[in-house]
Amino acid sequence: MLKKILIANRGEIAFRIIRTCRELGIIPAVIFSPVDRSSLAVKLADEAYLINLPPRETYLNFQAIINAAKKAKAEAIHPGYGFLAENSEFAGFCEKEGIVFIGPTLKIIKALGDKNQARSLMENFGLPLIPGTKKALFNLEEAEEEAKKLNYPLLIKASLGGGGRGMRKANSLQELRNFFPQARNEAKLAFGSEALYLEKYLEKPRHIEFQILADNFGNVVHLGERECSIQRRFQKIIEEAP
Repeated sequence: MLKKILIANRGEIAFRIIRTCRELGIIPAVIFSPVDRSSLAVKLADEAYLINLPPRETYLNFQAIINAAKKAKAEAIHPGYGFLAENSEFAGFCEKEGIVFIGPTLKIIKALGDKNQARSLMENFGLPLIPGTKKALFNLEEAEEEAKKLNYPLLIKASLGGGGRGMRKANSLQELRNFFPQARNEAKLAFGSEALYLEKYLEKPRHIEFQILADNFGNVVHLGERECSIQRRFQKIIEEAP
């Protein structure tokens, strides 16, 4: 069992991890940006380490986070969700530094963290996909060409991360031109990558998902289905399970 972990996230996410650490008898340490100095997570953590940068730089800063983990003598880093949670480069960085990355392995993140690669992987397994682009898009010109093949309405989505960040609905070419730069900037700030992709927008879908957990010893379990269709701005508000 780990004795101490560093939480590389903020707000409610960090608070939940701290609460779980308490239940497991693990010492929780957090990093924080100056604007988060008075946050609940910083107050409740056993240890808190200031990274004197704006939030967008604090929680995406590989070296600063690793330095804080070493200073705290933490055995592992918990990225929460968002920020570096699906960043394969950071997972590899932790591995090289001899620090446990709490999350999927480098191999799994590379395969599934990047939505473009994940789509290709699912396609190779013969699974049905919503029509969309097959490569990462970085500029508007590429997006306009791909949009011609898919037809509107479309979703502009961040290749890395999720949670509704870096996502916009485009009903027309003009909206694509308006929203593509916005989505790209938001994806860069939230996940450290400007890569986007396009996907056909489904007008009235049901969002049903399965959470799957696995460990390093070959144990795998799923937590049953969850109905997640009640959303606002592509973020789930209510999730129902049997």
